[in-house]
Amino acid sequence: MWLMVVSVPLLPAIVMVSSRYSVKVSALWSRALNWALRLVRGKVCVRSTHAFVFSNCTHGKVDSVLETFDLYAATHPSLCISPQTGEAVDEAVRRVRPSQVLELGMHCGYTSVRLLRLLPPAGRLITVELDPLTAEMGEEIILVAGFRHSQFQVLTSSSAEAIPTLRPFLEPDQGTSEGLNLVLMDHDPQEYLPDLLALEREEVLCPSGCSVLLIHRNQRAEDLRGILHHIRAKPDCYCIKSEFQFMTEIFYQKGNVKVDSKI
Repeated sequence: MWLMVVSVPLLPAIVMVSSRYSVKVSALWSRALNWALRLVRGKVCVRSTHAFVFSNCTHGKVDSVLETFDLYAATHPSLCISPQTGEAVDEAVRRVRPSQVLELGMHCGYTSVRLLRLLPPAGRLITVELDPLTAEMGEEIILVAGFRHSQFQVLTSSSAEAIPTLRPFLEPDQGTSEGLNLVLMDHDPQEYLPDLLALEREEVLCPSGCSVLLIHRNQRAEDLRGILHHIRAKPDCYCIKSEFQFMTEIFYQKGNVKVDSKI
């Protein structure tokens, strides 16, 4: 709606300019419309997912919440995370056994619930979501699953804004490590490399080891090329631990990396 309101007064200028630069203007106009449609569809998907899970799951039961998400995904391919991706995330979490986890991109709380259910009693999840609606509804789903506010923190901001503020949330406590043991990146793939660099710069990755899970569904190869090039350029700190069609797991350790790389 806002796009139409803004665009109507500009139509004469658009028509005049388009007569000289029709191809470029048409391409730009198409990109703007596609962006607006993706934004609207995203809002609809979040509301629809939240309503379905909230109404059909058994409140207070983690397994019921996840089963209801999976039921929704079976009939609504718009759900961003598939059960197969969720299972791969579970396998990594069980192996890493993290105590402090960062999630970038919330997707209505699906992966947040999967992560929280596998953390130890003293474990903490920090989830960062740019969209306020997604953050609000995702937080409600986490609470519906039976988790308490003391177990997680939702930061409604961009990842670039959130990462420099993480240090106070990561103070070592009984049963927790110094720094993040696991990072799940499932937001904008173009932000994967800048965010990894920011995590390095802020020194919030656990120096003794941190797994970083990069979710990639339909991303173009060039969207991940930058971060993979950075990883391969620093073999003293990083290696690729596993690669799937929908997820790549990299491992960070300050100093020598002593795990087998699958580069």
